[in-house]
Amino acid sequence: MTNINIIKMSSKGQIVIPIDMRKGIKEGEKLFIIQNEGKLIIKKASESDKNFQEDLEFARRTEKAWKQIEEGKCKTYTLKEFKKRLING
Repeated sequence: MTNINIIKMSSKGQIVIPIDMRKGIKEGEKLFIIQNEGKLIIKKASESDKNFQEDLEFARRTEKAWKQIEEGKCKTYTLKEFKKRLING
Protein backbone atom coordinates (compact mmCIF):
# COMPACT_ATOMS: atom_id res chain seq x y z
CA MET A 1 0.00 0.00 0.00
CA THR A 2 1.33 3.44 -0.92
CA ASN A 3 1.12 6.08 1.78
CA ILE A 4 1.42 9.76 0.79
CA ASN A 5 1.79 12.78 3.06
CA ILE A 6 2.82 16.39 2.56
CA ILE A 7 5.64 17.66 4.76
CA LYS A 8 7.73 20.81 4.81
CA MET A 9 11.35 21.52 5.56
CA SER A 10 12.36 23.92 8.34
CA SER A 11 14.86 26.73 7.89
CA LYS A 12 17.45 24.38 9.44
CA GLY A 13 16.81 21.69 6.81
CA GLN A 14 14.83 19.48 9.16
CA ILE A 15 11.77 17.48 8.17
CA VAL A 16 9.30 15.52 10.26
CA ILE A 17 8.33 12.02 9.18
CA PRO A 18 4.58 11.70 9.82
CA ILE A 19 3.72 9.38 12.69
CA ASP A 20 1.94 6.84 10.52
CA MET A 21 5.06 6.52 8.35
CA ARG A 22 7.61 6.11 11.14
CA LYS A 23 6.24 2.93 12.66
CA GLY A 24 9.17 0.58 13.13
CA ILE A 25 11.74 3.39 13.22
CA LYS A 26 13.32 3.88 16.63
CA GLU A 27 14.55 7.20 18.02
CA GLY A 28 18.19 7.68 17.07
CA GLU A 29 18.07 5.06 14.32
CA LYS A 30 20.17 5.93 11.28
CA LEU A 31 18.49 6.39 7.92
CA PHE A 32 19.87 6.70 4.41
CA ILE A 33 18.53 9.49 2.24
CA ILE A 34 19.27 9.21 -1.45
CA GLN A 35 18.55 11.87 -4.04
CA ASN A 36 18.18 10.83 -7.65
CA GLU A 37 16.63 12.90 -10.43
CA GLY A 38 14.52 14.99 -8.09
CA LYS A 39 13.38 12.02 -6.00
CA LEU A 40 14.29 11.45 -2.37
CA ILE A 41 14.42 7.92 -1.00
CA ILE A 42 14.69 7.25 2.73
CA LYS A 43 15.74 3.79 3.88
CA LYS A 44 16.60 2.38 7.27
CA ALA A 45 20.34 1.84 7.47
CA SER A 46 19.82 -1.33 9.50
CA GLU A 47 17.93 -2.89 6.58
CA SER A 48 20.64 -2.24 4.02
CA ASP A 49 22.62 -5.17 2.77
CA LYS A 50 26.35 -5.31 2.07
CA ASN A 51 25.90 -4.66 -1.66
CA PHE A 52 23.89 -1.51 -0.95
CA GLN A 53 26.65 -0.16 1.29
CA GLU A 54 29.27 -0.98 -1.34
CA ASP A 55 27.14 0.83 -3.94
CA LEU A 56 26.93 3.90 -1.69
CA GLU A 57 30.70 3.92 -1.19
CA PHE A 58 31.24 3.63 -4.94
CA ALA A 59 28.81 6.52 -5.50
CA ARG A 60 30.68 8.66 -2.93
CA ARG A 61 34.05 7.97 -4.57
CA THR A 62 32.64 8.64 -8.04
CA GLU A 63 31.09 11.94 -6.93
CA LYS A 64 34.38 12.99 -5.33
CA ALA A 65 36.29 12.14 -8.52
CA TRP A 66 33.85 14.15 -10.70
CA LYS A 67 34.23 17.16 -8.40
CA GLN A 68 38.01 16.93 -8.70
CA ILE A 69 37.71 16.75 -12.50
CA GLU A 70 35.38 19.78 -12.56
CA GLU A 71 37.84 21.71 -10.36
CA GLY A 72 40.72 20.88 -12.74
CA LYS A 73 42.57 18.85 -10.11
CA CYS A 74 43.10 15.80 -12.34
CA LYS A 75 45.69 15.08 -14.99
CA THR A 76 44.84 13.89 -18.47
CA TYR A 77 46.90 11.43 -20.46
CA THR A 78 46.91 10.13 -23.98
CA LEU A 79 46.05 6.45 -24.31
CA LYS A 80 49.73 5.66 -24.88
CA GLU A 81 50.77 7.60 -21.74
CA PHE A 82 48.01 5.94 -19.71
CA LYS A 83 49.05 2.43 -20.74
CA LYS A 84 52.68 3.24 -19.95
CA ARG A 85 51.72 4.48 -16.46
CA LEU A 86 49.67 1.32 -15.86
CA ILE A 87 52.60 -0.91 -16.75
CA ASN A 88 55.38 1.10 -15.10
CA GLY A 89 53.44 2.50 -12.17
